[in-house]
This record gives sequence, structure tokens and C-alpha cells, in this order.
Amino acid sequence: MKLAVFLPNWIGDAVMATPALRAIRDRFRDAEVVGIMRPVIADTLAGSSFCDRVLLYNPRGKNPEQRGWRFLRKLRAEQCDTAILFPNSLRSAWLAYISGARRRIGFARDLRGWLLTDRVTPKSKLTPHPVLVEYLRLVEWAEGGRRKAEGQTANISRTMSLGVTVDAESQWQEFLAKSELRKADKQKFTLNSQSSTLTHPRLIAFNTGGAFGPAKNWPRESFVKLAQRIVDELGHRVILLCGPAERDDARWIAEQSQRSTVVSMADEPLSIGLTKAAVRGCDLLVTTDSGPRHFATAFGVPVITLFGPTHIAWSETFDPQAVHLQIPVDCGPCQQRECPLKHHRCMRDLTVEQVFAAVQTQLHRINHPLQNAA
Repeated sequence: MKLAVFLPNWIGDAVMATPALRAIRDRFRDAEVVGIMRPVIADTLAGSSFCDRVLLYNPRGKNPEQRGWRFLRKLRAEQCDTAILFPNSLRSAWLAYISGARRRIGFARDLRGWLLTDRVTPKSKLTPHPVLVEYLRLVEWAEGGRRKAEGQTANISRTMSLGVTVDAESQWQEFLAKSELRKADKQKFTLNSQSSTLTHPRLIAFNTGGAFGPAKNWPRESFVKLAQRIVDELGHRVILLCGPAERDDARWIAEQSQRSTVVSMADEPLSIGLTKAAVRGCDLLVTTDSGPRHFATAFGVPVITLFGPTHIAWSETFDPQAVHLQIPVDCGPCQQRECPLKHHRCMRDLTVEQVFAAVQTQLHRINHPLQNAA
């Protein structure tokens, strides 16, 4: 059996699909799994073994092998028996139809039901619900458990997972070796103000941006103040993660903090792989609601997510080490890329004091794991 899996186009969604990918591996052990995905998603899943092979698809990319008739010929040449569609787009359903797969499983929405053989009933868009669970419903259906798919999927693990390549980990270690953060390792143990115990300086990562749009961003001035408090009051270190579009903000936050142990990765050769390695190598991540937030959960790293215009339920990951912060406003969550009212209160009203308190709580859990287990 050859099984084609069409992956989501967003990084965060792809990570939330990893429980479903693992379930496919477990439940279709004899199948050859071909992952059909954008290059950025291939980078996200690199270091994992969810797919036997990857077929890259990028309809607006420069590589002609990843779009148009060349891609379609390669897709048809795979001769897949079954296709599972995680995206809800009409395009993904059309590609599955063109592929020649005899069985095509996806949610019947957006006028694409006629392209599917297995039309899974979608939940209402009006009621926020976890995308992670929806992906698991598709696996249940593919296995033949129609009744299970219409209900819950409690018998499938919801734990997300990722891998890191050797090259990415080496790049991360080289960055640590040349940065001021390596010098911080030589500091004496510091007194934790909350627990009154001696703790080693922790490495706390900030992820300040995201591809969704500016509405998700917390003010960069707030990140500066938070970094200063983490260094001055707790004695820990801060690293600024970033993508190519956030280089300037990451540099600015590090410079404005005026602390040697607040360091930006803006001048590194940036990649998804390096970001994954950095998140895995940190003790805590403070992030906007964007892709790297899910990296933390996949690697078992405690995370604090700052929510603004997006509803928490859509991207719920069931992570016991995750803290969600969101200010209730009468205009949200609006799910808009830019604040339609121009005041951006959902993020601006989230104070540094509130986030700093969450950082202290998370660090206390890290320093006292036995207490939390009890």
C-alpha cells in the first residue's frame, strides 16, 4: 500500500499534525508513506521519520520541479492508493484527485466534496476547536473507524514530536560557543527570588514575531523590559530567536536591553532547523502565537504563549507545560492579521508584569519538578 499525505501549509499546523503522522505510521505499518508538502514544511519535519519520502510542492516557487505539469507528472507517477488531506483547500483535493489515488480522505468543505471519496463531516467554523484533534479524526476515518471519527480520538496520543538534524544542532552549538551566553555558563549559581533556592542561570528564548501578521505581535518595548527583568532580577539569560523578517526587531530588542546576556540570533544564517535546535536547547520559551511555539511543545520545553487576536482553542495542544496568556477584550478574538480598530489592545494591554509573573511560575516548576509531580 502506498499512502499520500498532504501536509498543512503553515508551520504550526504541520507540527500539530505530527500526532496524526505518528498514528499513520503505527496503524499502517506496511504502507509506504509519501509526504506532499511545501519546502518550509519539509524543513520543519526534517530530522523526523514520519514519511518514507517527500514530494515538494510550491506552486509559487521558482523551482519548476515543484509546480505545474512537472510536479503533477511526478505526483501521478507515485501511483498512491490512498490520499489523506490535512489541508481543507480545494487545491489539495484537486491534487489528490489528479494523483489517481482511488481513496481520497478529507473534510467535505469549501465545495470540494465531489473530489473526495471519503467525505468526513467537518466541525463548524463558528465554534473554535483544536486543529490537532481534527487531524486525528482523519486518521481514524482512514483506518475505517467512521464512528470513532465522528466522536473523540482519545485512544490516539495527542503528543507532538519533532527531530533536529545533526547539521542544525552543530550550528546551534557553534552559536553558543561564540556568543556571550557561553560566558554566562561560568557564572556562579544565583538566588532565585521566588523559591529562595540557588539555581543555575537558565536560558530563556523569546520568539517575537510570526508569519500570520502584525496583530499577533507583542510590543517590542515590552520584550525589552521583560528581558531586563529576567536578567536583573532572576539572573538568567535571554536569546532572541527570529526569522528573516524579524531580524531588525531582534537586533533592536537586544541592543535596547543593554545587557550582555541578552543576545540576538539575527546575524546568523537563519533556518527552520536552527530555530528548532535553539528552542530544544533552551529552558523556557516566551512566544507569540506562531510556529516556534509548537516547537517547544514538541521538544518538551515549557512555553508561555502570548495570545492576542487568535482564539486559543484553535491551536490547543494539550501541553501540561504550556501557559496561555490572553487579555479579554470586547472586540476579540477577531482572527484578523491587523487590528481593524487600530488600537491593538489585545496585545498592548498585556503587561510586562503579567508575563514576568508567568516566567517566574514556569521557572519555579522547572526548578522543582518533584513538587509539581506531587
